This record gives sequence, C-alpha cells and structure tokens, in this order.
Amino acid sequence: MKVVPYAAAALVAAFFSQSAMASCYVVYGPDKDIVYRAPEPPIDLSRQIHETLPAVAPNSTLVFTPDNHNCDLTVNKLPLASASMRGASGPGMRAARADRS
Repeated sequence: MKVVPYAAAALVAAFFSQSAMASCYVVYGPDKDIVYRAPEPPIDLSRQIHETLPAVAPNSTLVFTPDNHNCDLTVNKLPLASASMRGASGPGMRAARADRS
C-alpha cells in the first residue's frame, strides 16, 4: 500500500487550488430586477444569508461571483436604513433586552 504518495499529491493540490472569494455581490428583487450590485456585500456575511437578507431586501435573491464583470457600475436601490448594516445592531439582529430586575 502506497498511501503516502497519494496524500502528498493531495496536499500539493490543496496548496495550488484557488481559494473561493467573491468579487461581486448582486441582489435580485422579487421582480428579478437588480436592486444591489457592488464589490462589498449588502449584508453581514458572518451570519447565515437566510437570516439577514430578508431584513435588507425581502423576497430577494443574493448571487455572488468570483469575477467582477459589470460590478464597476454600482447599483444600490436598497433602503438607506439597511445600508448601514456593518454595525453590531445590523439588520436581522435583535436589540439587547432591558434588564428586568
């Protein structure tokens, strides 16, 4: 059994594989019209998309691609309140509850 050469080949392939990174984020509204397109994500990607996207654009679809074709023309038809989602109290996140004591 020669497992070591296969493991070494897999390790070398992993070093040379391309990492998955998005260069363009596009949000399609319910009518399939583009409501957001930019190199920056419109939502907080540290949470799951189904948790945060409905708060920013209800009934919409987020598509992200590794190429930036047509991403240089930024489109932002999202509500202004949703544009500041970078903070700790971004869309889809609950406000802290008051202490009841």
